Amino acid sequence: LEYYAEIGAKRDQLSFEIDGVVYKVDDYAARDKLGFTARAPRWAVAHKFPAREETTIVENIEVQVGRTGVLTPVAVLRPVHVSGVTVTHSTLHNQDEVDRKDVRIGDTVIVRRAGDVIPEIVGVIREKRLHGAKRWRMPPKCPSCNSEVVREEGEAAHRCMGGLYCPAQRVRALLHFASRRAMDIEGLGEKLVEQLVEKQKVRTVADLYGLTVEALAELERMGEKSAENLVAQIEKSKKATLPRLLHA
Repeated sequence: LEYYAEIGAKRDQLSFEIDGVVYKVDDYAARDKLGFTARAPRWAVAHKFPAREETTIVENIEVQVGRTGVLTPVAVLRPVHVSGVTVTHSTLHNQDEVDRKDVRIGDTVIVRRAGDVIPEIVGVIREKRLHGAKRWRMPPKCPSCNSEVVREEGEAAHRCMGGLYCPAQRVRALLHFASRRAMDIEGLGEKLVEQLVEKQKVRTVADLYGLTVEALAELERMGEKSAENLVAQIEKSKKATLPRLLHA
């Protein structure tokens, strides 16, 4: 604990970021007896420092539509430097979380990186709240496809009812389908998928397998060689295992 306090005091002077210290048993025989769990040694433990906190302003609250249609409110923040990273966005998870923290557009908020990784809003500095700041509400229509937004009884999430008709859901579904743990189609990134959906070249995942080099070469930032490589990757994915296909 003395060492923890000593390193904590030096944290700001170090030429690299740290998020804590690790204590290890230095007796090898004792290490053998203690062994491992499925994912970590029982002879070592991490002691984290408190997450660094900064203040900034919520400039807007936007809605992101996920692969399954879940609408997630995201705070757009005035850029702020937290633990070596410039933070511009923070998820607010759902309407209940927005209400619980009472986050409003224009609020001054305390931001930290949870586990020194994911940006989160810790709370609102209410003394700095602007007069007339209104509570935020989930929109009744999907911002991507204008379909109805429904919150099922007993669920925290609001969902767009558009399914794959919804461009935002289609983009996320395609990215999931092509991801490393699924069909592993290298080169099928977010910008490209957004173009394929926007230009209506792909309406379902099955349409990926009808794409030609010529059709892909018409897209922005896609030369003929890149198009050929992607078509080859799509062809290769036909040999994926059944578990990968089911996951996709």
